[in-house]
Amino acid sequence: MNLHGKDIKIFTANSNPKVAHSIASDLGLPLGEAEVGTFSDGEISVNIKESVRGSDVFVVQSTSAPVNDNLMELLIMIDAFKRASAGRITAVTPYYGYARQDRKAKSRDAISARLVADLITVAGADRMLTMDLHSPQIQGFFNIPLDHLQGASILAPYFKDMFAADNLICVSPDLGSVTRARNFSQRIGVGLAIIDKRRSRANESEVMNIIGDVKGKRVIIVDDVVDTAGTLCNAAAALMEVGGASEVYASATHGVLSGNAIERIEKSYLKRLILLDTICIPEEKMIDKIKVLSSAELFAQAIERIYSDKPVSPLFV
Repeated sequence: MNLHGKDIKIFTANSNPKVAHSIASDLGLPLGEAEVGTFSDGEISVNIKESVRGSDVFVVQSTSAPVNDNLMELLIMIDAFKRASAGRITAVTPYYGYARQDRKAKSRDAISARLVADLITVAGADRMLTMDLHSPQIQGFFNIPLDHLQGASILAPYFKDMFAADNLICVSPDLGSVTRARNFSQRIGVGLAIIDKRRSRANESEVMNIIGDVKGKRVIIVDDVVDTAGTLCNAAAALMEVGGASEVYASATHGVLSGNAIERIEKSYLKRLILLDTICIPEEKMIDKIKVLSSAELFAQAIERIYSDKPVSPLFV
């Protein structure tokens, strides 16, 4: 493995080309020429249309829905670059799919987050660049260097500029998100409350108790992923009906928005949901309550630092 390629080349598959274009533009580079499609039988077809010999190649691809297709596109692209003698290959995965399957919740469960990490490594990636893994411990699943960016460095300043801190409070939607919400609250200089919930079965949750005083306050619920939006909308209802909050906003890095998520958000107490563009949200899901901020500049800065052998940690501040 080379420590440094001769130049930077940015490529993308099909999951989030808009972000890839923005990253390349921020770096003042053209997007690499490649075609990623399918054969008639559904197999992934990759055609790299320019030389990458000795280059520092960055492959931008979120493993969002359709998760398995996007994952295979990433793996096959990495293999193609390895066989084309790229100097170094970095998988830039703004959203890392399978991250919520990071442990054995019951007997005979697979730990799919570890399996995907092994697949990316075996395919030929030399480094990994991602944002807000569901569990930070997933970094330990990789045997290659992994740089873990924080969406709060984009989202927190947005809320800090929008609202005064004196009547604002951050809320963790469950006990597992307390560290993330505390980091967010410290960035904007406000207090923290916690929702204690009980989950009856997958993708369904019941809010049980609010720890902290949110009465009369403007609330920001802080999470990493909005999937079916059940937890988020239940939390918003509890904060308004039980806690007596004046307004409820939400902040999350990844907008999976599966199932009836959009309908739930539309009917909820939420005033606004602020997401990042780590997952491409279809136009039909872009309702007035949802606003998407760009993550491209942060990824571009990280890529430039990786290429220049500079620390990425200053981006976490």
